[in-house]
Amino acid sequence: MTAVVAVVVALLVQFVLVNRLRLPAGGAPDLVLLAVVGAALARGPAAGAVLGFGAGLLVDLAPPTAHVAGLYAFVFALVGYLAGRGVGNKVVTVVLCVLLAPLLAAAVSGLLSDPRVTVSTLTQQVPVTVACTLIVAPVVVWLASRGARERHLL
Repeated sequence: MTAVVAVVVALLVQFVLVNRLRLPAGGAPDLVLLAVVGAALARGPAAGAVLGFGAGLLVDLAPPTAHVAGLYAFVFALVGYLAGRGVGNKVVTVVLCVLLAPLLAAAVSGLLSDPRVTVSTLTQQVPVTVACTLIVAPVVVWLASRGARERHLL
């Protein structure tokens, strides 16, 4: 339950505060992704995939939606599963998940012929988003994994 609360809080902060900030190249940190990764690190791959799917569905349905419905549900479910499995230590796992999510979203959007996926988006906006996400990652992942771990132990 704490992991769900962490994701909902991250979603609210993302849409109310972070997405309104004017950052270079239109990038912004992805707090929801980090909350999913943090909870998956604490709870494992199955919980990470389920939480990632639910979080992605919330992102898909929250206005304004400018992408295919189900895109982030798929991406966050896969990233949540991979984060729960772990690929080395926690730092490596977080970095790989933060790199994988926007690239996977861009790849799926490109396969669906989304006109917003261009080379300039991949070379300008995605690196800024990844950098911003990695900057705030220690705090968000720690909060999400700590809350999920404490609740899991009770």
